[in-house]
Amino acid sequence: MDRHAATVSVVDFAPFLNGSPSDKKSVADAILSSFKETGFLYLINHGFPDHDIQGMFDWKVAHHLYEASEIAENRAKAQDVKENFECGREDDEMMPNIWLPEGVLPGFKEACLDYFWKCSELQKDILSALALGFDLPEDYFVKFHTKPDNQLRLLHYPSIPLCALETNEITRIDGHADFGSITIVFQDDVGGLEVEDPNNAGTFLPVPPIAGSVIVNAGDFLMRWSNDTIRSTVHRVRAPPGAALADGMVPERYSIPYVFFAVAFCCPDFETIVDAIPGTWSAERPKRYEPILVR
Repeated sequence: MDRHAATVSVVDFAPFLNGSPSDKKSVADAILSSFKETGFLYLINHGFPDHDIQGMFDWKVAHHLYEASEIAENRAKAQDVKENFECGREDDEMMPNIWLPEGVLPGFKEACLDYFWKCSELQKDILSALALGFDLPEDYFVKFHTKPDNQLRLLHYPSIPLCALETNEITRIDGHADFGSITIVFQDDVGGLEVEDPNNAGTFLPVPPIAGSVIVNAGDFLMRWSNDTIRSTVHRVRAPPGAALADGMVPERYSIPYVFFAVAFCCPDFETIVDAIPGTWSAERPKRYEPILVR
């Protein structure tokens, strides 16, 4: 792993899933510590089957998802050069899924929904660990995420000229923080994800792929919920170091973020009151935010 990425910790999730109470607490503390330091972590031995992850990437690559005419005809020009397909739970009343026409990529809808719900289970495990890190009951956050207003996003960053990236003529995705509770990111081996150095604003550090890992980052809701104990860190996708091909083009990149909030990333259920959780505020460290109602 690149030496600069050492700020993003690697957490082994297996002891939380299968270990003793003390094992679970150690993992929970490691997750919370990572979120305090950078807002990001690599999660290994997370229990998500490798063949399912590869299967979802295969839908995008081997099945030429983005070459389907029904998608290509809806392309638009934008500074951020990326394309994506998004879906949520099938019974979402506010934002129903829009699927490809019947007969286009048979099996794709079923694969997406299966992946969505497996991500939802991983999300619950991570939120349970996080609650334990705060010395709260394991269901503290999960009970506010019972109706997953989450989004599965299949992202494709096409191959583009390196010089255009370096001059910011175009970008893959510019610096931003996520809005929800947490985001789970599955990425290919190309790289390009960068996070802002928590100790040096404006400086970005690479988060290169680690085989078998998923990336988990905290969002704005979780930062607010924790009274700024947890960081919601700005991140972006650029050209990975040394990535240009002989023709000066940066290779295409695929990633699958499972993001949690009502529109795009894990958000608390509607009507949840998000207020500073116990243990994150006191007379000496008062609440930094007013309570808000999720709607």
